Amino acid sequence: MQPWFTDAKLGIFIHWGIYAVDGVQESWSFYDDIVPYDRYMSQFDRFTASRYDPRDWAKLFARAGARYAVLTSRHHDGVALWDTAHGDLNVGRDLIGGYSDALREQGLKVGLYYSHSDWSHPDYASTRKPGRPPELEDNRYSEVAAEFEDLDAWERFLAYRDGQIRELTSRYKPDLLWFDGEWDRSEEQWRIPELAALIRSEVPDVVFNARMLSEGDYATPEQGAPVIPPDGPWELCLTLNDSWGHQHHDHNHKSVDQLVRYFTETIGGGGNLLLSVGPREDGTIPQEHVERLEGLGDWIAKHAEAVYGTERGLPAGHHYGPSTLSKDRRTLYLILFDAPRAEINVRGLLGSVRRVTVLGSGTELAHRITGGLHETPGVLWIEPPAAADLDPHATVLAVELDGELELYRGSGRF
Repeated sequence: MQPWFTDAKLGIFIHWGIYAVDGVQESWSFYDDIVPYDRYMSQFDRFTASRYDPRDWAKLFARAGARYAVLTSRHHDGVALWDTAHGDLNVGRDLIGGYSDALREQGLKVGLYYSHSDWSHPDYASTRKPGRPPELEDNRYSEVAAEFEDLDAWERFLAYRDGQIRELTSRYKPDLLWFDGEWDRSEEQWRIPELAALIRSEVPDVVFNARMLSEGDYATPEQGAPVIPPDGPWELCLTLNDSWGHQHHDHNHKSVDQLVRYFTETIGGGGNLLLSVGPREDGTIPQEHVERLEGLGDWIAKHAEAVYGTERGLPAGHHYGPSTLSKDRRTLYLILFDAPRAEINVRGLLGSVRRVTVLGSGTELAHRITGGLHETPGVLWIEPPAAADLDPHATVLAVELDGELELYRGSGRF
């Protein structure tokens, strides 16, 4: 795992493709027979990218506090956003090169999403996942009955896939490859180790998400925030409203308050937040998305010390809310969502506290310890910040320790 990834904390996920024209669900709308395939593909002629300005995108993502972004180079529908020489479905121009260059100009890492599955390729639905019960209904876009398997066709599909991957890695040198669609086949059918070796021959330090199966570097919970954070590196991918791509009818946008909560609870558990935006077909990002990204970015800029380069904070039971920990483990950052009505308490801290300040204002807060017996430490009590020191979204207290953080995790003397 590359250190930049775990230090980054926020990424932007961009779901952009022909599905933005009519505002239908990406790929799944034809797969699930909600929209006829021909009608879905008729969006090609109206996908213009006429106002696409990747530098505007990159500047917005930087203002949001993101350190990387991930663009859908090809979703399950098989439509490539670059002028690939492999396959017949692409937008006829390169929409990825400008994106990659613009991100790097802003100091952001470049991520590309690529689906293992391609429900449009003529050779894709030529086999089925081993062990799949034959009585299950087959979807014509993804698999065939066992008696109709064509392994030569599957080899042709893998050659097509490898050709596209070579183009993406040699042209754009992505820092991260975000795979999807892995459920359709087994690791052996995808030839995951060989695919990883092909990619690393061009970009040795590339980061893979978990959907590269045995080669994945980090876990990828989706939409549902985990109650118990995964072990090791992880990333929560989340939509700004209820849709990945642009859907005209979806106005159920998360508030900045909600985004700050999602973000702080994620980084407090040691993860990154990958927040999805859905540009319109012309390449512009809806104003509702812009406002929310900028609102989150304002909060992050004010509290950057508690965000970038930190580690997962206190386990559940020590503090009522998320927290992060500085790399040297000597400063604990407590995140408060509501105005405290009384003192804030932290349990199980071994060692002493030097001082407590409000991040952003620098106001020092009084603190004291009560209780404690033998190896069981007392409880730290911190005076509540004044109203003038409270942040409208979430207030952060910096608890400076006399040494590295040590926690008591026992059940007390009994």
